[in-house]
Amino acid sequence: MQDYIIATSSTSDLPRTYLEEHDIPFISYTYTIGDKVYEDDCREETRSAVYRGMREGDLLHTSMINEYLYYDFFKSLLESGKDVIFLDMSQKMSVSYEKSKLAAEMVRGEFPQQKLYVMDTLCISGGLGTLVDNMVRRREQGMSYDEVIAWGEANKLRIAHRFTVDDLKYLKAGGRVSNAAALIGSVLSIKPVLYVPDRGTLDVAQKVRGRRAALESILSGVKGDLAETDHDGTEIHILHADCLADAEYVRGEIKKAFPSVGNITISGLGVVIGAHCGPGLLTVFYLCNGRRP
Repeated sequence: MQDYIIATSSTSDLPRTYLEEHDIPFISYTYTIGDKVYEDDCREETRSAVYRGMREGDLLHTSMINEYLYYDFFKSLLESGKDVIFLDMSQKMSVSYEKSKLAAEMVRGEFPQQKLYVMDTLCISGGLGTLVDNMVRRREQGMSYDEVIAWGEANKLRIAHRFTVDDLKYLKAGGRVSNAAALIGSVLSIKPVLYVPDRGTLDVAQKVRGRRAALESILSGVKGDLAETDHDGTEIHILHADCLADAEYVRGEIKKAFPSVGNITISGLGVVIGAHCGPGLLTVFYLCNGRRP
């Protein structure tokens, strides 16, 4: 194994068990429920408890990570004597990316013999997790620091992100849809189907009526991508915010359509993305030939 560190943030939405198994340090975003602040700890039991609370009326607010917290995190990593690659969510989705860049500039002067690379991943949530997973595996297979960075930069836009939300009130609360749109959507059972384009934003691909139609729209996108990809062995990651049955349905339909795909994992969605989209958010991530609605 090459001796350098790949680090990430809690918004990679990887399970804590995976992060610990592969020695991946992560910096935690925070969220507030009532007047209490919590760290996003990436534990499945925490995610489940948060979504249960949201269904019962808990309101969550999230906070960015400032440059001083990033500075402390980067310094602690570089003090190991190893070079570091850091992967956080897309610059377009959080000002935290700019804070991490400022922190990197601050800390590099203290460790002139070491390298610290901060990538604009153009990914979010499990898409970021998919990028981390692929880069970590290549490090474990013996790729050098520079080779792994080159692979990540060359392949990050091959990571497809497909989402649907169940209740527009959370997007309304975050200012991502208007009050009128949320009201009409609720009355008509409108479900947006979302994706992440090359610029790393979260865009609406389609609006459909009803949850099942939203799941079928996601499946249609996945099937279209995989049909045009050498998908044998392709790993697929499904994340959900308290909608396990839907996740299992989507996994079953993908496996039925493409028996030769690789492992299809299901895990809980991270709290930070979930706070903005609410329980019922379902997401699918995988490598393909390129992103499209």
